[in-house]
Amino acid sequence: MGRAYQNRKESIAKTAAAKSKVYSKYGRQIYVVAKQGGVDPDANLQLRSLIDNAKKDQVPAHVIEKAIDKAKGGAGEDYSPAMYEGFGPGNCMVMVDALTDNPNRTIGEVRNCFTKTKCKLGAPGSVSHMFDHCAILRFAGDDEDAVLETLMMADVDVTDIEADEGFITVFAPHTEAHKAKQALQEAMEGIEFEVDEVQYLPQLTTQLESEEDIAQMEKLLDMLNDCDDVQNVYHSAQW
Repeated sequence: MGRAYQNRKESIAKTAAAKSKVYSKYGRQIYVVAKQGGVDPDANLQLRSLIDNAKKDQVPAHVIEKAIDKAKGGAGEDYSPAMYEGFGPGNCMVMVDALTDNPNRTIGEVRNCFTKTKCKLGAPGSVSHMFDHCAILRFAGDDEDAVLETLMMADVDVTDIEADEGFITVFAPHTEAHKAKQALQEAMEGIEFEVDEVQYLPQLTTQLESEEDIAQMEKLLDMLNDCDDVQNVYHSAQW
């Protein structure tokens, strides 16, 4: 699981959008989460995690504040989540996570990305069953047993724990994200999370063998990340 996660992080680094695009995506996510769950980060744990991640990615404070103020006002766009599934080069699996105020526009843009890279957009459920919806927490440490005991005492359902190069990575079902984070914070004073995310990890990976497949995959990721409505792209490809 860890290797698949690392591959995803590396592919994101290769295809990351410009800073302004990153700011826009965080702004939209913060607005939606604040509007749905309340604008107080202490009461809305999902919002607090999102703000923490935005700060780590050097999103300016005014971008965060503007999104929260917009949610306070109650006006603005009515975004809804959308997930698109398909097949990339080498028949690898791809999931596209979006927030949209116009589903017809968004699916048209996503379909165009697949079509122009000779890939295929699939039906809902065509690949999602091959991904695990995971919470991932990574922090400095080396005592896996102590971390596991802490989480078990807090009745957190842990999927996997890995220790690597002075860091521990905890994988748990996405529904356990806030519970796991809170348990670790209470047990380990001053803990800082290098990674605090909820994402989809492939159960199996697909090795891209040809240069053509790799080029097509990179083009697909670039095009998807350039779509304003697309928030995250998950895939099973390795190269």
